[in-house]
Amino acid sequence: MNALFAVGSDVLLRIGHTTAPPEQALSLAELLTKRGVPVARHLLEPIVVEGYSVFAVERVHSHGPVDWCAVGAAVRRVHETPIADVVGRHPLPRGAEFPWWNTAVLLEEVDDLLDDGARAGLLANIREHGDWQTRVTPHVLCHGDVHPGNVVQSADGPVLLDWDLLCRAPAAWDHAAMLTWEQRWGGEAGAYVRFAEGYGRTLADDSGARSLAVLRNVAATLMRVRASRTNPDARDEAQRRLAYWRGDTDAPQWNSV
Repeated sequence: MNALFAVGSDVLLRIGHTTAPPEQALSLAELLTKRGVPVARHLLEPIVVEGYSVFAVERVHSHGPVDWCAVGAAVRRVHETPIADVVGRHPLPRGAEFPWWNTAVLLEEVDDLLDDGARAGLLANIREHGDWQTRVTPHVLCHGDVHPGNVVQSADGPVLLDWDLLCRAPAAWDHAAMLTWEQRWGGEAGAYVRFAEGYGRTLADDSGARSLAVLRNVAATLMRVRASRTNPDARDEAQRRLAYWRGDTDAPQWNSV
């Protein structure tokens, strides 16, 4: 988890636990920029203070609606970047190794907070889609978390933010969130269609991508339920998400914050 602090109108301080040499973030940004991937500029060398890394980065100001076609093209350039070019520059785990993909552990942690209908719906989807790794393409370099919260439309075009979940995963990994963002999260109509146009192909009918989209939403639900145990502000949203897995016909769309 990171915290952001505005310093005037043009600088953000990004602070998080140090998990890797902070210089690697600058090396990654340099590589991506050379590949034509729009990222926020680092303004100073990072520093480490008592186990926290502090980065000074450009504050990107929004200039209208996101050009999702350009975002898709940028993600394609990420996927075409040789993995070997990143090894040694930045941590590069497999996407499925992130802890929130361990649905068995998450389910066990929140079992007492689930009603029978929600539990049954979640389990049914986990069983149906749990074999996604048998139905996807080979791994490529992935941003890891492509969705509207991590894109800002600058005056010069869209900028991809938050590279903390950079990983090796199938290309579908970076399509999954967008596939259901409009329907489940109330996102902009047609955004995925334009994203796919810029990317060069759609994965809307790809079974592996659809499974990743479902399981991503399962994980998002379970993490919100877990947060509701100690954070009263998370409880209403947790119930909104559980209503969908119960199969409620009037289940509301979810909120991303």
